[in-house]
Amino acid sequence: MLEDTVKKILQARVYEAARETPISPASFLSRRLNNQILIKREDLQPVYSFKIRGAYNKMAQLSDEQKAKGVIAASAGNHAQGLALAARLMGVKAVIVMPRITPEIKVAAVRARGAKVVLKGDAFAAAAEHAQTLIEEYGYTYIPPFDDIDVVAGQGTIGMEILHQHSGPLDAIFVPVGGGGLIAGVAAYVKYLRPEIKIIGVESEDSACLKAALEAGERVVLDQVGVFAEGVAVAQIGEVPFSIVRDLVDEVITVNTDEMCAAVKDIFEDTRAVSETSGALSLAGLKKYIQQTGAEGETLLCINSGANTNFDRLQHIAERTELGEQREAILAVTIPEKPGSFKKFCKTIGKRMVTEFNYRYADPEQAHIFVGVQVKPGGEDRQAVIDKLREAGYPVEDLTDNELAKLHIRHLGGGRPKEHFEEEVYRFEFPERPGALVNFLTHLPHDWNISLFHYRNHGAAYGRVLVGMQVPNGDRTHVEEYFDAIGYRYWKESENPAYRLFMA
Repeated sequence: MLEDTVKKILQARVYEAARETPISPASFLSRRLNNQILIKREDLQPVYSFKIRGAYNKMAQLSDEQKAKGVIAASAGNHAQGLALAARLMGVKAVIVMPRITPEIKVAAVRARGAKVVLKGDAFAAAAEHAQTLIEEYGYTYIPPFDDIDVVAGQGTIGMEILHQHSGPLDAIFVPVGGGGLIAGVAAYVKYLRPEIKIIGVESEDSACLKAALEAGERVVLDQVGVFAEGVAVAQIGEVPFSIVRDLVDEVITVNTDEMCAAVKDIFEDTRAVSETSGALSLAGLKKYIQQTGAEGETLLCINSGANTNFDRLQHIAERTELGEQREAILAVTIPEKPGSFKKFCKTIGKRMVTEFNYRYADPEQAHIFVGVQVKPGGEDRQAVIDKLREAGYPVEDLTDNELAKLHIRHLGGGRPKEHFEEEVYRFEFPERPGALVNFLTHLPHDWNISLFHYRNHGAAYGRVLVGMQVPNGDRTHVEEYFDAIGYRYWKESENPAYRLFMA
């Protein structure tokens, strides 16, 4: 099977639409990490992602009859743009079914490349189902985003280019993983010719479908999938890709939101390219590999898979970057509520920079401050800062890894309620579409009172929302039944220390 896949890669038709992208040395990062870091620049494709390769190669295999009837896909991301361009170049009608929550920038990009866009449903599943309905009605050919051997072969030309462009020592290639088409193609070609090169998959920790499949020995469906890196937000690894990679991948590394944001910054500083979060995923994994193994003097290559990001996401990415580099500690510190306390606190910290300071009067005796403190890259001295503050008599709660604190608390003002009351506090992901809030409120009982609400738009398909509710005692044990009926992802935060310290 491996030899057959390599033959398909060698025969793949991609360069009528795609270009051979360069490998950029990451000079700043290489010096910082004591390894030679290389970046394969798929962000420089005509559609700003690698997806054009697989889409075009799959379409090149279609019969004249299939091309005459047209092609279709359900996609809210880079596959949609790749297929739209491939179809235009071939003179074939293309229909892309996208969820209604798809950001307008992506809808406009697909239309600009000549495809017809059909907006259907609030999630990918509904869009995919409607695509099947249109196939039955009009006879379109479905072009899958990853689970197809011709798509895999198209993506595998990246591996072919890497070995052609870099003939010297190469210790490992880091590949972002969503449905698995990219890593299957790259792994097949590289392992066939250079089996000593490690192939390391990198996944977002909240959509790690390949890691789950390898651990189970078979494909599994994740219960929930995070959407921050929407380009790799896939619940199940593809059948065709998994049959190829299960024996070829050396390791799978998972990374979090902050680590991806830090990698976006790293790519920008070395190449001036603004990567999407899923595009920077492989670099985040590369950095984590070095941190975990202590590797030095190695040649490591990562694939920047795309640069289709909304401009209004950049603020959120920038906010999380310092945390991703572990250069900032987020702390909740209790200090005396009296003049001179803040000055004394700063003297205790010493020469470290205070990166953030949030405070609202709430108690005549004690003040709870939300503070960011600069620490060394890697966060190796974060505990030393906490210990120093505690030795000085300050109660400290470390919130550096607390999602509620980073997403909501640091942006909330207004202090605490004047009178104590009981409330249930939950964090949600709302689909970014008109009516999402009304849908939420409609499903709540009429006698529930909203006591806290915070929402920020991050330019993604889903908005992050914090909600506090006064719930009658009789409903307390049934709260989550109502939320399950709504269908939005949620997390209970009523006991979260960030909420207890600053909002309760």
